[in-house]
Amino acid sequence: MERDELVSAPATGGFEDDDEVDLSFAGPEPVATAPWPTRLLDVVSAYLPLLMMAVLALGTWWLVRNAPSVDTPREAAPLRHEADYTMTRFVVQRFGSDGALRTEIEGERLRHFPDDNTLEIDQARIRAIGDDGVVTVANARKALANGDGSEVQLLGDAHVVRPANGKEEQIEFRGDFLHAFRNVERLRSHLPVVVTQGQSVVRADGMEYDNLARVVDLKGRTSATFTPPRRPGTP
Repeated sequence: MERDELVSAPATGGFEDDDEVDLSFAGPEPVATAPWPTRLLDVVSAYLPLLMMAVLALGTWWLVRNAPSVDTPREAAPLRHEADYTMTRFVVQRFGSDGALRTEIEGERLRHFPDDNTLEIDQARIRAIGDDGVVTVANARKALANGDGSEVQLLGDAHVVRPANGKEEQIEFRGDFLHAFRNVERLRSHLPVVVTQGQSVVRADGMEYDNLARVVDLKGRTSATFTPPRRPGTP
């Protein structure tokens, strides 16, 4: 008996070796991975604004830290009473607003002190010219004057002479201390003085003389010898 052979027929829709296989049911198609330099560039580009702000903030902090600091104002140190210049055998002249000579100061040595703008003068000789043109002369072993010479303190063998003027006799002041004020034409002292006019002599513990009013105000104990002025033609 002839043996029957089972022959398998190909199923409908079978695949041949060269047929393409649809694998869409297995999931989404894989994405190709970009090279790492490209990925790094993308990351840097995304964070670039933040990096720039950080660099700017760091630069600002560095500038502030290294900028020179502004010193806070300091109180000026008080000037010491020391001479800033000296002169020897000098002559200093002061003129009024009208150009007329008002004061002339000379001496052996002068020292200027900037802290109070004063002059210290050794062997001082001073000429003060009044509005009436009368020249009052003063001298002393030492003198202290303010900057414009309008106020002078005479120390040691102080001597002030106002010459005769018209009917007025010459008047002299002597003492260890005399304080002269040129602008108001006054002379004062708190120490003993001797005032001489003509043949009259007055001694007092202090005095104040007003040249404009021609009045002497004597202080403390006072003694005087008065001699009337001589009349013309009287022997």
